[in-house]
Amino acid sequence: MQRRLLRDGAIVLDEWRTAGDEAVSHDDALMLGLPEFRAERERLLARAGPLGVILAPADNEQELVPDLSRLALVAAEFTSVSEGRGYTQGKLLRERWGFAGELRARGAVRRDQVFLLARCGFNSFELPESELEGAKAALRTFSAAYQSSNDRGLGAALRHRQ
Repeated sequence: MQRRLLRDGAIVLDEWRTAGDEAVSHDDALMLGLPEFRAERERLLARAGPLGVILAPADNEQELVPDLSRLALVAAEFTSVSEGRGYTQGKLLRERWGFAGELRARGAVRRDQVFLLARCGFNSFELPESELEGAKAALRTFSAAYQSSNDRGLGAALRHRQ
């Protein structure tokens, strides 16, 4: 069964596959860890399908800079609820490196984190199925924020969908 996730304020089916999935074709949207990307960079970039890289908390997002324009997705892995390095990775990818693709939070992500992750530039969230509706609502928790952010107009986009 295909997994659902929260992307751009809507609950959608996740079309992305991982290297461990069965029968991944050359045209499938494929995301894999940074070590796998490093090891087969040229072959992977030559694929026909969209490509994404998963960053572990200790990975340096700057390694992806030369290839950001060729990546459709970058995912930050949250290994525990107290892990915060993904927030920084996301913010740097958006603000310093200008990444315009899908920025996904995955792993130990819960609905109470979604609003703050969106403020850092994340637009896609892997959550337990039971938390998807609550996370969607959490994106509208506050009508105004005082801190600067990189949510790239996410609030305006969500208001138009209501």
